[in-house]
Amino acid sequence: MKRAVCQIILSAIPIRAIVGLLVIGSACTYGLKSNAASGAAKVPRASRKIPVIFDTDIGDDIDDTWALALLLKSPEVDIKLVVGDQGKSLYRARLLAKLLETAGRTDIPVGVGAGPKSGSGGQSAWIEGYELKSYPGKVHQNGVKAIVDTIMKSPRRVTLIGTGPIPNVAAALELEPRIARKARFVGMHGSVRRGYGGSKKVAAEYNVRADPKSCQKVLTAPWRITITPLDTCGLVHLKGEKYRTVRDSKDRVAAAVIENYRIWSGNKEQPKSASSTLFDTVAVYLAFSEKLVRVEKLGIRVTDDGYTVIDPAAKVIRVATEWKDMAAFEDLLVKRVTGPTVKPSKNR
Repeated sequence: MKRAVCQIILSAIPIRAIVGLLVIGSACTYGLKSNAASGAAKVPRASRKIPVIFDTDIGDDIDDTWALALLLKSPEVDIKLVVGDQGKSLYRARLLAKLLETAGRTDIPVGVGAGPKSGSGGQSAWIEGYELKSYPGKVHQNGVKAIVDTIMKSPRRVTLIGTGPIPNVAAALELEPRIARKARFVGMHGSVRRGYGGSKKVAAEYNVRADPKSCQKVLTAPWRITITPLDTCGLVHLKGEKYRTVRDSKDRVAAAVIENYRIWSGNKEQPKSASSTLFDTVAVYLAFSEKLVRVEKLGIRVTDDGYTVIDPAAKVIRVATEWKDMAAFEDLLVKRVTGPTVKPSKNR
Protein backbone atom coordinates (compact mmCIF):
# COMPACT_ATOMS: atom_id res chain seq x y z
CA MET A 1 0.00 0.00 0.00
CA LYS A 2 2.79 2.46 1.01
CA ARG A 3 4.65 1.68 -2.23
CA ALA A 4 1.55 2.40 -4.30
CA VAL A 5 0.97 5.73 -2.57
CA CYS A 6 4.60 6.71 -3.16
CA GLN A 7 4.31 5.84 -6.84
CA ILE A 8 1.18 8.01 -7.16
CA ILE A 9 2.91 10.97 -5.42
CA LEU A 10 6.08 10.69 -7.50
CA SER A 11 4.11 10.39 -10.74
CA ALA A 12 2.48 13.73 -9.92
CA ILE A 13 5.82 15.53 -9.58
CA PRO A 14 7.51 16.73 -12.80
CA ILE A 15 10.80 14.97 -13.62
CA ARG A 16 12.66 18.32 -13.77
CA ALA A 17 11.60 19.14 -10.22
CA ILE A 18 12.84 15.78 -8.94
CA VAL A 19 16.20 16.24 -10.69
CA GLY A 20 16.47 19.77 -9.28
CA LEU A 21 15.88 18.55 -5.74
CA LEU A 22 18.52 15.87 -6.15
CA VAL A 23 21.07 18.40 -7.44
CA ILE A 24 20.36 20.83 -4.58
CA GLY A 25 20.64 18.00 -2.04
CA SER A 26 23.96 16.91 -3.52
CA ALA A 27 25.34 20.46 -3.46
CA CYS A 28 24.32 20.99 0.17
CA THR A 29 25.93 17.70 1.19
CA TYR A 30 29.12 18.62 -0.68
CA GLY A 31 29.13 22.06 0.91
CA LEU A 32 28.89 20.58 4.39
CA LYS A 33 31.71 18.15 3.68
CA SER A 34 33.85 20.91 2.17
CA ASN A 35 33.42 23.14 5.20
CA ALA A 36 34.33 20.28 7.51
CA ALA A 37 37.38 19.37 5.46
CA SER A 38 38.63 22.95 5.32
CA GLY A 39 38.35 23.30 9.07
CA ALA A 40 36.21 26.43 8.76
CA ALA A 41 36.23 28.02 12.20
CA LYS A 42 32.98 28.98 13.88
CA VAL A 43 32.82 31.74 16.47
CA PRO A 44 31.69 30.06 19.69
CA ARG A 45 28.35 31.05 21.16
CA ALA A 46 28.60 33.18 24.30
CA SER A 47 27.56 30.24 26.48
CA ARG A 48 30.48 28.18 25.15
CA LYS A 49 33.22 30.77 25.46
CA ILE A 50 36.00 30.11 27.94
CA PRO A 51 35.68 32.36 31.01
CA VAL A 52 39.10 33.92 31.58
CA ILE A 53 40.92 35.96 34.23
CA PHE A 54 44.12 37.69 33.10
CA ASP A 55 46.71 38.23 35.87
CA THR A 56 49.63 40.21 34.49
CA ASP A 57 52.70 42.26 35.37
CA ILE A 58 51.84 44.55 32.47
CA GLY A 59 53.99 47.65 32.20
CA ASP A 60 57.36 45.99 32.78
CA ASP A 61 58.10 44.06 29.57
CA ILE A 62 55.99 45.06 26.56
CA ASP A 63 54.91 41.48 25.76
CA ASP A 64 52.06 41.67 28.31
CA THR A 65 50.52 44.47 26.23
CA TRP A 66 50.69 42.28 23.12
CA ALA A 67 49.17 39.43 25.14
CA LEU A 68 46.23 41.57 26.26
CA ALA A 69 45.66 42.65 22.64
CA LEU A 70 45.55 38.99 21.56
CA LEU A 71 43.15 38.19 24.37
CA LEU A 72 40.83 41.05 23.39
CA LYS A 73 40.79 39.83 19.79
CA SER A 74 40.13 36.12 20.52
CA PRO A 75 36.47 35.08 20.13
CA GLU A 76 37.04 31.83 22.01
CA VAL A 77 37.29 33.60 25.38
CA ASP A 78 35.08 35.69 27.64
CA ILE A 79 37.28 37.99 29.73
CA LYS A 80 35.81 38.23 33.22
CA LEU A 81 38.57 40.20 34.98
CA VAL A 82 42.05 41.67 34.45
CA VAL A 83 44.40 42.25 37.38
CA GLY A 84 47.87 43.77 37.65
CA ASP A 85 50.39 41.66 39.58
CA GLN A 86 53.82 42.09 41.20
CA GLY A 87 53.40 45.47 42.88
CA LYS A 88 53.18 48.90 41.19
CA SER A 89 49.48 48.12 41.42
CA LEU A 90 48.05 51.54 40.52
CA TYR A 91 50.40 51.94 37.55
CA ARG A 92 49.38 48.53 36.21
CA ALA A 93 45.66 49.09 36.86
CA ARG A 94 45.74 52.44 35.04
CA LEU A 95 47.52 50.87 32.09
CA LEU A 96 45.00 48.02 31.92
CA ALA A 97 42.09 50.43 32.22
CA LYS A 98 43.28 52.76 29.46
CA LEU A 99 43.96 49.84 27.11
CA LEU A 100 40.49 48.41 27.77
CA GLU A 101 38.92 51.83 27.21
CA THR A 102 40.88 52.18 23.95
CA ALA A 103 39.51 48.80 22.86
CA GLY A 104 35.93 49.74 23.77
CA ARG A 105 35.79 46.98 26.39
CA THR A 106 34.99 48.90 29.57
CA ASP A 107 32.58 46.09 30.47
CA ILE A 108 35.66 44.20 31.72
CA PRO A 109 36.44 44.83 35.42
CA VAL A 110 39.95 45.90 36.45
CA GLY A 111 41.49 44.63 39.68
CA VAL A 112 44.14 46.48 41.70
CA GLY A 113 46.67 43.81 42.61
CA ALA A 114 48.41 43.09 45.90
CA GLY A 115 51.66 44.71 46.95
CA PRO A 116 52.90 48.31 46.84
CA LYS A 117 50.59 50.72 45.05
CA SER A 118 53.36 53.14 44.13
CA GLY A 119 55.79 52.71 41.26
CA SER A 120 56.05 53.29 37.54
CA GLY A 121 57.48 51.59 34.48
CA GLY A 122 58.45 51.83 30.86
CA GLN A 123 54.94 52.70 29.70
CA SER A 124 54.23 55.45 32.22
CA ALA A 125 54.28 58.16 29.55
CA TRP A 126 51.32 56.51 27.79
CA ILE A 127 49.08 56.85 30.85
CA GLU A 128 50.25 60.32 31.89
CA GLY A 129 47.15 62.24 33.02
CA TYR A 130 44.94 59.12 32.98
CA GLU A 131 43.27 58.50 36.34
CA LEU A 132 41.84 55.16 37.39
CA LYS A 133 38.69 56.86 38.71
CA SER A 134 37.87 57.95 35.14
CA TYR A 135 37.55 54.33 33.97
CA PRO A 136 33.86 53.83 33.08
CA GLY A 137 33.91 50.18 34.10
CA LYS A 138 34.17 48.42 37.45
CA VAL A 139 37.38 48.76 39.45
CA HIS A 140 38.06 46.29 42.28
CA GLN A 141 40.41 47.80 44.83
CA ASN A 142 41.14 44.31 46.18
CA GLY A 143 42.22 42.40 43.07
CA VAL A 144 43.00 39.18 44.95
CA LYS A 145 39.49 39.00 46.40
CA ALA A 146 38.10 39.79 42.94
CA ILE A 147 39.97 36.77 41.54
CA VAL A 148 38.50 34.53 44.25
CA ASP A 149 34.97 35.90 43.88
CA THR A 150 35.01 35.65 40.08
CA ILE A 151 36.09 32.01 40.19
CA MET A 152 33.80 30.94 43.04
CA LYS A 153 30.72 32.59 41.50
CA SER A 154 31.32 31.25 37.99
CA PRO A 155 28.98 28.45 36.88
CA ARG A 156 31.77 27.17 34.63
CA ARG A 157 35.44 26.39 35.17
CA VAL A 158 37.52 29.55 34.81
CA THR A 159 40.88 29.70 33.05
CA LEU A 160 43.29 31.84 35.06
CA ILE A 161 46.12 33.12 32.85
CA GLY A 162 49.27 34.29 34.62
CA THR A 163 51.94 36.15 32.64
CA GLY A 164 54.26 37.36 35.36
CA PRO A 165 55.43 36.53 38.85
CA ILE A 166 52.19 35.43 40.50
CA PRO A 167 51.87 36.64 44.10
CA ASN A 168 48.22 37.54 43.40
CA VAL A 169 47.46 33.96 42.44
CA ALA A 170 49.33 32.55 45.43
CA ALA A 171 47.42 34.95 47.70
CA ALA A 172 44.12 33.92 46.11
CA LEU A 173 44.89 30.26 46.82
CA GLU A 174 45.74 31.18 50.40
CA LEU A 175 42.51 33.13 50.78
CA GLU A 176 40.32 30.43 49.23
CA PRO A 177 41.96 27.06 48.40
CA ARG A 178 38.75 25.84 46.74
CA ILE A 179 39.43 28.00 43.68
CA ALA A 180 41.70 25.17 42.49
CA ARG A 181 38.60 22.99 42.08
CA LYS A 182 36.83 25.57 39.95
CA ALA A 183 39.67 26.88 37.78
CA ARG A 184 42.66 25.82 35.72
CA PHE A 185 45.92 27.70 35.50
CA VAL A 186 47.76 28.62 32.31
CA GLY A 187 51.05 30.43 32.72
CA MET A 188 54.19 31.76 31.07
CA HIS A 189 56.74 30.28 33.42
CA GLY A 190 60.02 28.43 33.48
CA SER A 191 62.77 26.98 31.36
CA VAL A 192 62.69 23.21 30.95
CA ARG A 193 65.16 22.15 28.25
CA ARG A 194 65.91 25.51 26.61
CA GLY A 195 66.82 28.92 27.94
CA TYR A 196 66.53 32.45 26.61
CA GLY A 197 66.76 32.77 22.83
CA GLY A 198 66.67 28.99 22.37
CA SER A 199 69.90 28.46 24.29
CA LYS A 200 70.66 24.86 25.27
CA LYS A 201 71.45 26.15 28.76
CA VAL A 202 68.34 26.29 30.93
CA ALA A 203 67.74 29.50 32.85
CA ALA A 204 66.08 30.73 36.00
CA GLU A 205 63.29 32.39 34.02
CA TYR A 206 62.26 35.82 35.34
CA ASN A 207 58.63 35.09 36.25
CA VAL A 208 59.77 32.22 38.46
CA ARG A 209 63.01 33.74 39.74
CA ALA A 210 61.27 36.95 40.85
CA ASP A 211 59.01 35.06 43.28
CA PRO A 212 59.87 31.34 43.61
CA LYS A 213 57.65 30.88 46.69
CA SER A 214 54.53 32.04 44.85
CA CYS A 215 55.34 29.83 41.88
CA GLN A 216 55.90 26.86 44.17
CA LYS A 217 52.47 27.37 45.70
CA VAL A 218 50.68 27.87 42.38
CA LEU A 219 52.42 25.07 40.48
CA THR A 220 51.70 22.51 43.22
CA ALA A 221 48.04 23.45 43.76
CA PRO A 222 45.47 20.77 42.87
CA TRP A 223 44.26 22.30 39.63
CA ARG A 224 45.04 21.51 36.02
CA ILE A 225 48.13 23.42 34.96
CA THR A 226 49.54 24.24 31.53
CA ILE A 227 52.67 26.35 31.05
CA THR A 228 54.69 27.72 28.18
CA PRO A 229 58.34 27.89 29.26
CA LEU A 230 61.14 29.62 27.39
CA ASP A 231 61.39 26.45 25.27
CA THR A 232 58.44 27.74 23.23
CA CYS A 233 57.50 31.29 24.25
CA GLY A 234 61.10 32.49 24.21
CA LEU A 235 61.32 32.02 20.45
CA VAL A 236 58.43 34.21 19.31
CA HIS A 237 59.26 37.44 17.45
CA LEU A 238 57.53 39.23 14.61
CA LYS A 239 59.77 40.42 11.77
CA GLY A 240 59.51 41.53 8.17
CA GLU A 241 56.06 41.70 6.61
CA LYS A 242 54.39 40.16 9.66
CA TYR A 243 55.64 42.90 11.93
CA ARG A 244 54.99 45.65 9.38
CA THR A 245 51.36 44.53 9.16
CA VAL A 246 50.91 45.24 12.86
CA ARG A 247 53.10 48.36 12.87
CA ASP A 248 51.12 49.98 10.05
CA SER A 249 47.67 48.83 11.15
CA LYS A 250 44.95 51.44 11.63
CA ASP A 251 43.20 49.30 14.23
CA ARG A 252 42.98 51.19 17.55
CA VAL A 253 44.28 48.34 19.69
CA ALA A 254 47.14 47.46 17.33
CA ALA A 255 48.09 51.16 17.13
CA ALA A 256 48.08 51.36 20.94
CA VAL A 257 50.35 48.32 21.15
CA ILE A 258 52.88 49.88 18.77
CA GLU A 259 52.68 53.28 20.48
CA ASN A 260 53.40 51.61 23.82
CA TYR A 261 56.21 49.60 22.25
CA ARG A 262 57.89 52.78 20.99
CA ILE A 263 57.57 54.45 24.40
CA TRP A 264 58.76 51.35 26.25
CA SER A 265 61.79 50.92 23.99
CA GLY A 266 62.86 54.56 24.36
CA ASN A 267 62.00 55.22 20.71
CA LYS A 268 64.99 53.23 19.52
CA GLU A 269 65.34 51.64 16.09
CA GLN A 270 63.87 48.21 16.90
CA PRO A 271 60.18 49.24 16.83
CA LYS A 272 60.63 50.21 13.19
CA SER A 273 61.47 46.69 12.02
CA ALA A 274 60.70 43.95 14.55
CA SER A 275 58.99 43.15 17.82
CA SER A 276 60.74 42.19 21.01
CA THR A 277 60.28 38.61 22.27
CA LEU A 278 56.53 38.06 22.72
CA PHE A 279 56.67 35.51 25.53
CA ASP A 280 53.24 36.10 27.06
CA THR A 281 51.23 35.81 23.86
CA VAL A 282 51.83 32.05 23.94
CA ALA A 283 50.18 31.71 27.35
CA VAL A 284 47.09 33.48 25.99
CA TYR A 285 47.07 31.12 23.00
CA LEU A 286 47.25 28.05 25.27
CA ALA A 287 44.12 29.26 27.05
CA PHE A 288 42.06 28.37 23.97
CA SER A 289 44.19 26.08 21.77
CA GLU A 290 47.21 23.77 21.77
CA LYS A 291 47.17 22.69 18.12
CA LEU A 292 50.42 24.41 17.16
CA VAL A 293 52.57 23.15 20.04
CA ARG A 294 53.74 19.83 21.41
CA VAL A 295 52.56 19.37 24.99
CA GLU A 296 54.25 16.95 27.38
CA LYS A 297 53.11 15.85 30.82
CA LEU A 298 56.10 16.39 33.10
CA GLY A 299 56.75 16.47 36.81
CA ILE A 300 58.03 20.01 37.41
CA ARG A 301 59.66 21.18 40.64
CA VAL A 302 60.34 24.87 41.30
CA THR A 303 63.63 25.41 43.13
CA ASP A 304 64.23 28.15 45.66
CA ASP A 305 66.52 29.93 43.19
CA GLY A 306 63.92 30.00 40.43
CA TYR A 307 64.63 27.01 38.22
CA THR A 308 61.91 24.68 36.90
CA VAL A 309 63.41 21.19 37.11
CA ILE A 310 62.00 18.01 35.59
CA ASP A 311 61.36 15.72 38.55
CA PRO A 312 59.29 12.51 38.29
CA ALA A 313 58.35 12.90 41.95
CA ALA A 314 56.87 16.38 41.44
CA LYS A 315 53.33 17.32 40.45
CA VAL A 316 52.71 16.49 36.80
CA ILE A 317 51.78 19.51 34.71
CA ARG A 318 51.26 20.09 31.01
CA VAL A 319 54.25 21.77 29.38
CA ALA A 320 54.42 23.20 25.85
CA THR A 321 57.97 22.05 25.12
CA GLU A 322 58.19 22.42 21.32
CA TRP A 323 56.52 24.15 18.42
CA LYS A 324 54.75 22.15 15.75
CA ASP A 325 54.27 25.28 13.63
CA MET A 326 55.53 28.56 15.07
CA ALA A 327 55.04 30.36 11.76
CA ALA A 328 51.34 29.54 11.88
CA PHE A 329 51.16 30.97 15.40
CA GLU A 330 52.83 34.17 14.22
CA ASP A 331 50.29 34.40 11.40
CA LEU A 332 47.46 33.93 13.88
CA LEU A 333 48.92 36.56 16.18
CA VAL A 334 49.17 39.13 13.38
CA LYS A 335 45.65 38.38 12.12
CA ARG A 336 44.16 38.63 15.59
CA VAL A 337 45.98 41.76 16.81
CA THR A 338 45.08 43.68 13.64
CA GLY A 339 41.57 42.25 13.45
CA PRO A 340 38.35 43.33 15.14
CA THR A 341 38.03 43.47 18.91
CA VAL A 342 35.59 40.90 20.25
CA LYS A 343 32.33 42.46 21.38
CA PRO A 344 31.09 42.02 24.96
CA SER A 345 28.98 38.96 25.69
CA LYS A 346 25.26 39.75 25.84
CA ASN A 347 24.85 37.75 29.04
CA ARG A 348 27.57 39.71 30.92
